[in-house]
Amino acid sequence: MTKTQSIHKAVIPAAGLGTRFLPVTKSMPKEMLPIIDKPVIHYVVEEAVNSGIDDIIIITGRGKRAIEDYFDAAPELEMRLKDQHKDATLKRLKEISDFPTIHYVRQKEPNGLGDALLKAENHIGNEPFAVLLGDDIISNRKPCTAQLMSVYSRFNASVISIEHVPREKVCHYGIIKGNEIEPDLIRIEDIVEKPSPEKAPSDMGAVGRYIFVPEIFDCLKNTDPGVGNEIQLTDAIHLLLRDHPVYAYKFEGKRYDTGDKMGYIETIIDFALRDPELRDNLRKFLSDRLCQD
Repeated sequence: MTKTQSIHKAVIPAAGLGTRFLPVTKSMPKEMLPIIDKPVIHYVVEEAVNSGIDDIIIITGRGKRAIEDYFDAAPELEMRLKDQHKDATLKRLKEISDFPTIHYVRQKEPNGLGDALLKAENHIGNEPFAVLLGDDIISNRKPCTAQLMSVYSRFNASVISIEHVPREKVCHYGIIKGNEIEPDLIRIEDIVEKPSPEKAPSDMGAVGRYIFVPEIFDCLKNTDPGVGNEIQLTDAIHLLLRDHPVYAYKFEGKRYDTGDKMGYIETIIDFALRDPELRDNLRKFLSDRLCQD
């Protein structure tokens, strides 16, 4: 039996145009939209690091320089905070630049998630790797990526995170068909990109976390443009299934889709309600506001 390789690299695609949040995303990457005082992508990188990842590749595009600046050191600002004895703020700031190595690769044209992953092939090489979508936050005591890594270590095979989605929303997801081999774990038979509710094989949708064997790159290269005339990751997974097992795991935790306006608002409210400095005043505000309505 082939020895299972450990996973220490992750790809974070962050090259999307963010059209659902225009006009603000005209000048700000959607991944930099703030959740209170940290941008969305901070939580994604944090999850990768907390899962044991020590080498991160972020796929960026035109107008995404703010992501690189955010994770870079800021000597002048740090010096000012030090002079003002704002030690707690300085510590938080330095923690950002102390994240493990982050590399940046540009996707010059928005040709889909599959094309974005291909940009990381030279860096990944012949290793298994994690993928974390840059606008999905998954909150749980054990990081979702770490949960998938545990499944990978048992089966030495690709694994994707899934959750139940409302039937009327299956057209926004890659929907799987498969057999449950143990609680919360499914061996995938097929996966379909954005089917209509009538043609969907289930209500289990792939969401923003994946572990892939390196053979996914060959599948991506052999994937024709699909929905939206883009290279769809779901279609590449469909090809991968011909020669390699792929599993789906119903992860523990709550997913926040910050790429959706309502999802973004829900994220801010939930995270504020967890903040000891904000929750009491926010509860009072919400209660008073709802009473007025």
